[in-house]
Amino acid sequence: MANPVLGILTLYLNEKRVLEERPVYQRMTSAARRLGMDVFVFTPEDVNYKQDRIHALIYDPETRHWSRKWTTFPQIIFDRCRIQKSKRFERLKYFRAKYANHLFLNRPMRNKWTVYRTLSQDSRFRPHLPETRMYHSSRDLKEMLDKYPLLYLKPFNGTGGRGILRIQKDKGRLLIQGRDLSRRIIRPQRVLPQALLGRLSSWNLKERKYLVQQGIQLKLDNGRVHDYRMLVQKNGNGVWEVTGCAGRVGAAGSVTSNLHGGGRAERMDDLLRQWIGNEAHVARIKQHADAFGLGVARFLEQAYGGLCELALDIAIDRSGQIWLLEVNPKPAREVFARIGEEETYYKAIVRPLEYALWVYSQRSRSKGLKSRTSKRRPRTRPLQGSRTGHQSILKNNEGPGLI
Repeated sequence: MANPVLGILTLYLNEKRVLEERPVYQRMTSAARRLGMDVFVFTPEDVNYKQDRIHALIYDPETRHWSRKWTTFPQIIFDRCRIQKSKRFERLKYFRAKYANHLFLNRPMRNKWTVYRTLSQDSRFRPHLPETRMYHSSRDLKEMLDKYPLLYLKPFNGTGGRGILRIQKDKGRLLIQGRDLSRRIIRPQRVLPQALLGRLSSWNLKERKYLVQQGIQLKLDNGRVHDYRMLVQKNGNGVWEVTGCAGRVGAAGSVTSNLHGGGRAERMDDLLRQWIGNEAHVARIKQHADAFGLGVARFLEQAYGGLCELALDIAIDRSGQIWLLEVNPKPAREVFARIGEEETYYKAIVRPLEYALWVYSQRSRSKGLKSRTSKRRPRTRPLQGSRTGHQSILKNNEGPGLI
């Protein structure tokens, strides 16, 4: 019997067809083979939409080489596509719409603003959400500055720390720091409150759909910001589990902790001890964080449909309060390799594969059950000359076998 096939759907980063996570896909392919599953990688540009065939990228763990091969659609698709401003992303939208009835491990989630509003509907999560509003006018910024000493301005569809600004009250002035849209650190500026809008005019906050978010004070004694990346995944039984959580410390002068922006990874325990100090308090915080992460994952799956993994960027203030900064439905997992947690990193690679096998077995079992039920269903003799009765019998006998 042939192995089930998982197709990893991704996007090229540029016109040269560079893949961002090629090493991760190589490890997934090797792990999948040991589990009895075949894997290939493809993008919407590799699909022949007339013939429903794919010019797939296939990795051979033995030769350590990639090759191309035309193949049929996989039984399951694992969507790893991240937001891009490109024609490639427009092609992805077409692919998702055309093949919406195919079996996907995970469905797309919405933008940061919609996810925030969704979570805000549940009283369990509201105390953990920094107040956030969409920027419509200078009034939004002024009202938030009146309430909080620290704000973050974020593009509502941004990724990787690009285009994020940090505004902090500082001795009668406002300190502006951040990263531009190319992720470069911008030079800090101190301005009078009345000069703020002039300094921000070139950022086009309304046109670029920025969010204004309550800032949480997260600077360590060395002046660098920090937070935590929690990875929550479905296991081989279809149950949500916390795979791991790691600390991230931003680069000097950075307002974000992103590893791609020069940040470094640290073990959660080490960073929490440095930040909180009390060992018993640290243990309670970790327990609460795990429960919180699982609750968020279950809730968002109910809201948006099938998901298989989420990364939660969380902040923990000096009092131990947990704050949810962002939810990432297409998480990287390299943070665990960087802190030397090899077992956690291996789980992060393997769990989507184990979950895919579970989904495949559930679908196969359901299909087999429907087929057997269909065969056992007694045939009803239609009324003489009744075409409607004949059509009804065909529909009842054929329907259960279709997916």
